[in-house]
Amino acid sequence: MRLLLIEDERELAAALSVALGKHGIVTDHTTHLADAFELTLQNDYDAILLDRRLPDGEGLTFIPKLRQAGTDAPIIVLTARNEPLERVEGLNVGADDYLGKPFLVEELMARVRAVLRRPPSLAEPGIVAGRMTIDPLHLNVTIETISLDLPRRELLVLVTLAKRKGKTVLRSTLEAAVYNYEEEIQSNALDAHISRLRKRLQDAGTGVVIHNIRGVGYLLKEE
Repeated sequence: MRLLLIEDERELAAALSVALGKHGIVTDHTTHLADAFELTLQNDYDAILLDRRLPDGEGLTFIPKLRQAGTDAPIIVLTARNEPLERVEGLNVGADDYLGKPFLVEELMARVRAVLRRPPSLAEPGIVAGRMTIDPLHLNVTIETISLDLPRRELLVLVTLAKRKGKTVLRSTLEAAVYNYEEEIQSNALDAHISRLRKRLQDAGTGVVIHNIRGVGYLLKEE
C-alpha cells in the first residue's frame, strides 16, 4: 500500500511514516499542496492523508482540485481543527474521513482500511497464487491455514508480483511499491530482497517461483 502524506509538521510526518511503515505502508511525504498535486499526477496512491493548515493554503481547497484532476483515492483529513462544524465542513467538501489530532496510529490504520473497503477503491478479498492466499489490505499471507511471516519489504514485493501473477513487473514498479520517493535506493537492494523472498517461498512450499526477466524486471509464476 502506498499513501501520500501532506503535512507541514516534519517531526510528526517522520514519526507517522515510520509507524505506518511497520504496517507495511510506503509513505510519500510533502509539506506543500503544489508539490502534492505533482506527486498525485506521477503516482497512483491508495489513499491521501491531508492536513488543513499548510504553508501554501488551506488543505480542504485541495480536495476539489484533486477530484477535478481525476484522482479518486480516498482522502483522510488529519488536523487539529476538530470542532464539530469543522468536521462537517471537511466531509461536505469531499473528504472521505476526518480525524482530529492527536490520534493513535492504530485508529488511523483502521480508518484507512475502512475507506479502502468502500467503492470504488474496493480491495481484493484475497489474491491466490500457488498454495498461498494473500490479503493485500491487511498484508497477511497464509499457506492453507498456516501464516507465512515475511519482512515488510519482501512482503510488499510479493504483493506487487502476486497482483500481476504471470506477467512481468518492471523493476521501477517494484521499487515504487517498496520505497518512498525520498529514499536512496542501492543498485542491488531490490535484487537482494527478491533473492531472500525467493528462498523463503521455496522453503515454505508455496507453489510459486519468481523469475528474473533480465534487464526488465521479475515475474511470479505458479509451479
